[in-house]
Amino acid sequence: MRKETLQPSVFWILATIVLPAVNLAVRYRVTDARKLPQTGAFVLSPNHFSEIDPIVVGALAWKLGRAPRFMAKASVFKIPVLGWLLRKSGQIPVERGGVARGNEPVKAARRLVERGQMVIVYPEGSLTRDPELWPMRGKTGAVRIALEQGIPIVPIAHWGTQDLMPRYSKRISPFPRKTIHVKIGDPLSFDEFKGRGLDTATLNEATAILMDAITGLLEDLRGEKAPAKRWNPSEHDQKETGRFEG
Repeated sequence: MRKETLQPSVFWILATIVLPAVNLAVRYRVTDARKLPQTGAFVLSPNHFSEIDPIVVGALAWKLGRAPRFMAKASVFKIPVLGWLLRKSGQIPVERGGVARGNEPVKAARRLVERGQMVIVYPEGSLTRDPELWPMRGKTGAVRIALEQGIPIVPIAHWGTQDLMPRYSKRISPFPRKTIHVKIGDPLSFDEFKGRGLDTATLNEATAILMDAITGLLEDLRGEKAPAKRWNPSEHDQKETGRFEG
């Protein structure tokens, strides 16, 4: 089957704009690139600790032969030219607070399966707040899409993006050229959850498996162990505001 990136699409325009800048600023060192499926629909779930992560991961996906699609804030689709490019390239609008316009993520996920496409979903939902940049507690969106549509999730971890753009920074440091280390994990099919209802307990259990897989990949890249307990933003927020109980 012909590589997705060789098929004419608006992605060619985006690649022409983005890739030259990425290539100047970044070199990739990828482990287990063969584990990224070259055909069929799946969810790609990376760790997240820099505002520039989507560009770095999107460019990597393109280099590995897959067209990157993300769930993006609905507000950016209203920006002239950019909004047109986002819509034409199949990006998925999500309203602030996670409420999807017209249940678009569900519809988009169905289209992904029908067309054999991939979508990139950050399971943490935002930049990690762990002080040492380890993955924090995940949200269930990525797992819900995979379980509802019967498609696998491919965990992926990267390290080095913080040198290009530190967490919470608005400033990019492209020179000298940065090395981004990437490791791709085995696809997770979640066969053990098939036939179970998608209740909160099931989604949380499956999400924990996904976060463990991403954390394990990052441990390999960093050559160190993550904390035994994953950072939980809600617990720390409660402690800071004096509302934590138990």
